[in-house]
Amino acid sequence: MLILTYLLSASGLTVLVADIQTVLFLGAVLLALRTSRMSQRLTRLVAAVALVGTVAATAAMLTHTPGGEGASDIWKGLMLLLTAGLIVRRVLARPTVTMQSIYGALSAYLIIGLMFAAFYAAFQHLGTMPFFADKQPANTQTFQYFSFTTLTTLGYGDFTAATNGGRALAVMEALTGQVFLATLVARLVAAFRTPAGQAPPASQAQAVGRRRWPPRNVRHRDATRYHRKQAGRASKTGSRPPRSSR
Repeated sequence: MLILTYLLSASGLTVLVADIQTVLFLGAVLLALRTSRMSQRLTRLVAAVALVGTVAATAAMLTHTPGGEGASDIWKGLMLLLTAGLIVRRVLARPTVTMQSIYGALSAYLIIGLMFAAFYAAFQHLGTMPFFADKQPANTQTFQYFSFTTLTTLGYGDFTAATNGGRALAVMEALTGQVFLATLVARLVAAFRTPAGQAPPASQAQAVGRRRWPPRNVRHRDATRYHRKQAGRASKTGSRPPRSSR
């Protein structure tokens, strides 16, 4: 769903994409709430607020006024911020690192890029000056392009923020991207690749626990002699002989 949202935003259907984006972002919030393991009451409350806010944001966007579109962009950014927080919280709560954990971290990374793109669009609609310098075009495609190049610190330089607020937000996004990759994603990948401990497999441990003492080939009258011999070996090596199964 996130990849679909990215591809739609990169297309030329600007007006249609703005409507579809709001619905897709609402779906991302609902999916994150479903796997968040919060209480059912709180989950329903947050879902209801997200649904009502999405309807209001869509209605504001349909007014085609700078204030309405700016409010809609702010709501999109807030929904994505909530979604990223829920995903990261769920990833960190898992006791072990799995492929699902890595997929969750990468999904949160994509959501952060889309979130800052929405906030950049809000700056454009609510500000009195153009967001980009040198009269560069400001639309969904360019905001998304500028957001992900900033998040990954590529810094092509073809699009730059013109206002102090836009520059401060761009610096915040660059720091967020670096910290996110260098801490969370790198830690998850390293933990996923780390081999397990040197403990024997469960089947082997169970087989050792089921070993008879003394073995079947030792006669009953020789059991005492066998125990003394094994105890002597254990005292020399510092190990402990297994307990008798009887």
